[in-house]
Amino acid sequence: MTWLSRPSPRLAAISMMTLGGLAGQALAEAPAPRPAPQVEVTQDGHTAGGVIKASIDIDAPPEAVWQVLVNCAAAPRLMVNLKTCRVIDRDPAGHWDVRETISRGALLPGIRVVMRADYDRPNTIRFHRVDGDLRVLEGEWRLTSIDGGAETHLTYESRVAGPFAAPGFLLRGVLRHDMPVTLVNLRAACETPTAVATAHP
Repeated sequence: MTWLSRPSPRLAAISMMTLGGLAGQALAEAPAPRPAPQVEVTQDGHTAGGVIKASIDIDAPPEAVWQVLVNCAAAPRLMVNLKTCRVIDRDPAGHWDVRETISRGALLPGIRVVMRADYDRPNTIRFHRVDGDLRVLEGEWRLTSIDGGAETHLTYESRVAGPFAAPGFLLRGVLRHDMPVTLVNLRAACETPTAVATAHP
């Protein structure tokens, strides 16, 4: 029974080499963690709201990212607490549209926003408030081609001021929580085979 309790040095060495090789293979095959989105929310000096600056790299061409961004019907699956999104007016040539969004209540009451978005496809989406509960909403999405056009560096910047009854610190807290989740959801949607395959110049 001694050989069971005390394996030979040669057998032990072979076992360690085999296990080490398997462990190395497992480590090599494990996917690298994705970089987290960069999100900064600061107090707006002009209102009680916030200024958001955010960015994320997406493994998909700008056209694929563009199509996901402008898809109003898909927005509730990407944006935290967004209940509905509908286009209520649009330019037949596709240069702008006006859309209404309604959020679910979370830390803030449910909010209705009507905003106009102006499009420079597939580079920039600029938007501003037209009507609704927010006092201020203006900003832009900017898509920059990287890695020879195979990937997109997406940046977002906006100024937001909530309803008069909502404290600014509460609004900024919601933005700090929701924006990273939205960007990760957006990246996942853009990197699906369907999104990439349907992208066209």
